[in-house]
Amino acid sequence: MIRAENLSKIYGNNELRVTALDNVSISINDGDFIAIVGSSGAGKSTLLYQLSFLDEPSSGELFFLNEQTSHLNQTQKARLRLNELGYVFQDYALLPELSSIDNVALPMLMQGMKTSLALYKSKQALQRVGLAEKTANFPSQLSGGQQQRVAIARAIAHDPHVIFADEPTANLDSASGRLVMDAFVELNKEGQTIVMVTHEEEYANYAKRIVTMKDGRIVLDSMR
Repeated sequence: MIRAENLSKIYGNNELRVTALDNVSISINDGDFIAIVGSSGAGKSTLLYQLSFLDEPSSGELFFLNEQTSHLNQTQKARLRLNELGYVFQDYALLPELSSIDNVALPMLMQGMKTSLALYKSKQALQRVGLAEKTANFPSQLSGGQQQRVAIARAIAHDPHVIFADEPTANLDSASGRLVMDAFVELNKEGQTIVMVTHEEEYANYAKRIVTMKDGRIVLDSMR
């Protein structure tokens, strides 16, 4: 799916120079469920942002479906993100004035999909995450865990190659966090590839593959 070769990310220069990623290579394979773990400042989110084309590396190469991506301009990368990938963030990023189904449909409408098809796919996605009865609810009418599952539905509705999740349980209580992780597990069983950053061992253990980072490097990459 995605392959990184010798990725580095450096912020600042001279005495303010910080190496957030240090010559990292990793492959994301079809059907993976990866948890990226490590202490604060280890480079977890920096790596996720590079792999998901949300940020530019200082050096190194990224390949998507075996195609080198360094030649893509910002418009092409934005199209890749919109059409081929899905994103889940810890703050849900739902529009408060839109219902659940409209929040899920919005990215597909931005792709140019017909409204009827976008709403149909949105309803299916909400059903897959256990929110079939919440399609008309607004974010303010949902619990934190339900809002995050709407965000997951939005991420999967257009059938992305990979879902990237950055600390998706960080703002949730334990029960809601487990429901979100259960949703990820079921999606992965259906074939969805998932890459997740988490600092919580309990949730990392839901993944099939754990990538441990320290000081901007991968120090362990193991299957469970």
